[in-house]
Amino acid sequence: MKFKASQIAEVLEGKVVGNPDAEVSKLSKIEEGEKGSLSFLSNPKYIPYIYNTKATVVIVNKAFEPEKEVSCTMIKVDDAYKAFSKILAFYNEVKLNKSGKEDPHFIGENVSIGENIYLGAFAYIGNNVTIGDNVKIYPNVYIGDNVTIGDNTSVFTGSIINSESIIGKECTIHSGAIIGADGFGFAPNGEGAYDKIPQIGNVVIEDNVDVGAATTIDRATLGSTIIRRGVKLDNQIQIAHNAEIGENTVIAAQSGVAGSAKIGKNCMIGGQVGIAGHLVIGDNVKIQAQAGIGRNVKDNEVLQGSPALPYADYNKSYVHFKNLSKLVSKIDILEKEIKALKDK
Repeated sequence: MKFKASQIAEVLEGKVVGNPDAEVSKLSKIEEGEKGSLSFLSNPKYIPYIYNTKATVVIVNKAFEPEKEVSCTMIKVDDAYKAFSKILAFYNEVKLNKSGKEDPHFIGENVSIGENIYLGAFAYIGNNVTIGDNVKIYPNVYIGDNVTIGDNTSVFTGSIINSESIIGKECTIHSGAIIGADGFGFAPNGEGAYDKIPQIGNVVIEDNVDVGAATTIDRATLGSTIIRRGVKLDNQIQIAHNAEIGENTVIAAQSGVAGSAKIGKNCMIGGQVGIAGHLVIGDNVKIQAQAGIGRNVKDNEVLQGSPALPYADYNKSYVHFKNLSKLVSKIDILEKEIKALKDK
């Protein structure tokens, strides 16, 4: 799909400097611009690129005045960064604007499907499933029996939503996510082996939740594993059975939340964080990357390290840790001096 500079300027309420009929069909970084691409310039460090970029159209700030000739058409706006973000959102909306049902696909019995749904090829929908309006289910998605998916939710390629899961409105389930697999429930049987404990609960994901690619959220043993409204989960995260993640909490990649852990609202959790089972993490907690949490955490704490310490204490301790070999040498010298004094 092609757009003229004049059309883009109208959307952004900007002014064209150059050829208003210049056409673009793709987006690019200014330093990697190609003919027919749209780019932007907001960071002064990138100003040199505008003089030799091959991008056809570049969005710039109104205050920008080139010091020499530019070959591209410019669109001047109040804030080039925000304007380009708006274009990105529009581009993504157009790219993902799919509808209809592709073949082959499978739909089970007693399924309720809303209006304007997109169902990609090789998608599987089990029995007694309820799907809201404007839902997009991309190719090779599996949806088990008795699942509910709310309006305006997208489930991307290769995702698995197992039986009894409940997905809210305006959610995004990225490729390869697995929701509602069995929790890690086993009990020693006294003979050196383990017997499986049936996992008969479900997963509940509330509205406006983003689940990253290859993230897994296990079903509860009993009751529900709950992801509250507005939670954002990065890629490759493990949420174990009966865990609960509070509203608007964000968790970065490769973190793990063990069974029955409860995390509060508005928390920020870095990558590769491990949270032990049955713990309670308060609201507004910040946990630095690679921290290991083995105790309950109060509201507003900031933690780092493994086992995690208060952030300020960790930094003070780390200063000593870096000098540990020097400290050991000094102690050795002192011990020798003390021994010499005792031997006199």
